[in-house]
Amino acid sequence: MNDSLIIFTALAAGFFGSPHCLGMCGGIVSALSFALAKQSPLQRLLLQYFYHLGRLFSYSVLGLLVGFLGKGILSPLVNSKWPFALTSLMMIVFGLYLTGWWRGLDKLEVFGAKIWQAMTPLRQRFMPINSIPRALFAGMLWGFLPCGLVYSALALALTSASPLTASGTMLAFGLGTLPMMMLAGSTAGALKQKLQQHGWRTANGLLIIAFGIWTLLQTVLLNPHHQHSQHNTSVNTTIRTP
Repeated sequence: MNDSLIIFTALAAGFFGSPHCLGMCGGIVSALSFALAKQSPLQRLLLQYFYHLGRLFSYSVLGLLVGFLGKGILSPLVNSKWPFALTSLMMIVFGLYLTGWWRGLDKLEVFGAKIWQAMTPLRQRFMPINSIPRALFAGMLWGFLPCGLVYSALALALTSASPLTASGTMLAFGLGTLPMMMLAGSTAGALKQKLQQHGWRTANGLLIIAFGIWTLLQTVLLNPHHQHSQHNTSVNTTIRTP
């Protein structure tokens, strides 16, 4: 599987899924805007930057962890077609989530909500957000907000079976959500409405599903031949070795 395809999928899904993120995180964004209202425009921008930097850091760390998990689970299958097939299937699931046709991973939000609730006292320690360290750590905690879209990205990252690629995948996902989150307010509202009116999220979901199906077909039809060629090359090399 081309790692760049996984990362691009997460980036695109983060952007086109960001209206959903704004809906989930609307209260947090509003609270952040209210907390920064007394700051100068430059200070407000700086605090927002570090707040989202903390969120992206958390996504990257979570990606790193699931990457190690995926490596442990999928390493016995590294020379088979199954890791590639699993990634293809997760791309399809991700696309279905974006279109809203299947939201099975939302069930994980129940488990995530318990962790989020347990972190409430810790989150309150960084309020109000009036300094860069507070903004950074508050953003890092925001990265643990229970969200089916984030869990879909983590599931996709896991199939890479590479900690570095998984971390990059989650970073790309977070960067995709960044424009909507940074422009929270009237501009983001207009952007959100435009994305929803033109069905861009559904179109992107369908595109990711198509990529998943295409990759799955390539895996099923071409991978066995590729493995056979690799096997023949290995045998020929062995025979030629004195």
